[in-house]
Amino acid sequence: MTLKDVCILIPTLNEEDAIAEVIDEFRAMGFEDILVIDGHSCDRTRERARAAGARVAVQSGKGKGQALNEAFDLIESDYIVMIDGDGTYLPSEVHLLLDPVLGGKADHVMGNRFGNLQKGALTRLNSVGNKLINFFFRLIYDVPLNDILTGYRAFTRESVSRLDLSMTGFEIETEMTVDSVKKGLNIAEVPITYQSRSRGTRTKLNPFMDGARIIVTIYRM
Repeated sequence: MTLKDVCILIPTLNEEDAIAEVIDEFRAMGFEDILVIDGHSCDRTRERARAAGARVAVQSGKGKGQALNEAFDLIESDYIVMIDGDGTYLPSEVHLLLDPVLGGKADHVMGNRFGNLQKGALTRLNSVGNKLINFFFRLIYDVPLNDILTGYRAFTRESVSRLDLSMTGFEIETEMTVDSVKKGLNIAEVPITYQSRSRGTRTKLNPFMDGARIIVTIYRM
């Protein structure tokens, strides 16, 4: 295995202030296959991503889930790392997620943001909501995961191909987690750093509307 066998997948929507730095850090570590799937940004996200050396695709629809599903069909690499493009996750921690996958110890690795949650990275409302959702998940599925909504993950391409993903919005992370459990994939969780968004970037998640959809997704699945 070489870094050429890994695709870095970055979903974006109006991340012009952060995306180039994220890509630059991965390229500095030797990652060459970087795919940005863009949700029709109104700023210079796509231009800055291309200038930084990533290949860029524009999703045909809208919503993070739809973007990721479309992107997975474009990836041929044996391993996939998914990371948000807003600067909240550290590219330098990529091997925390990759190593268990590359070593054959896991099919799907999830970065636990609560392992090193930086001050101000989550609002009090979002922090409480996340903890309630994770408690609800553990109560139903009896699987000891602490951050099912994380946006920093690593997979084998074979494990992704086994997932039946249909959610189009922010429920996609929940669907990935639940379906991985139901399909019997070997899941690992590693502590990662989660920091405040880069200046100029904004969250697209509505804590009430999206939170309700996520809880319904957990129950329905």
